[in-house]
Amino acid sequence: MKNLSQKLKEKRKRIDRIDRKLLTLLNERLRVALKAGRIKKKMGEKIYTPEREKEVLRRLSLKNKGPLEERDLQNIFGTVMRVCRGAQIKQGGRKRSRNPSLLR
Repeated sequence: MKNLSQKLKEKRKRIDRIDRKLLTLLNERLRVALKAGRIKKKMGEKIYTPEREKEVLRRLSLKNKGPLEERDLQNIFGTVMRVCRGAQIKQGGRKRSRNPSLLR
């Protein structure tokens, strides 16, 4: 039987692999969001669409089977969307607004 130290080492290696996958996916999401931002700009659309973000969060909540808690899911994906939105704003040549409602 493996000792606890070895088991912990294996779990940490697995976490490291998952983190690398998450990083790849987050960068892919941002690249797609930046392309969407360019399309929005050409169409004269606003970067921030609260209804769209609520729908994304609702859909993710329905798919979530845990153990990730609802509040944590909302925080994580809310942050991801804020970062993507900020990058879209920055890409559009506008500085980030200090108005928190714009960035939420």
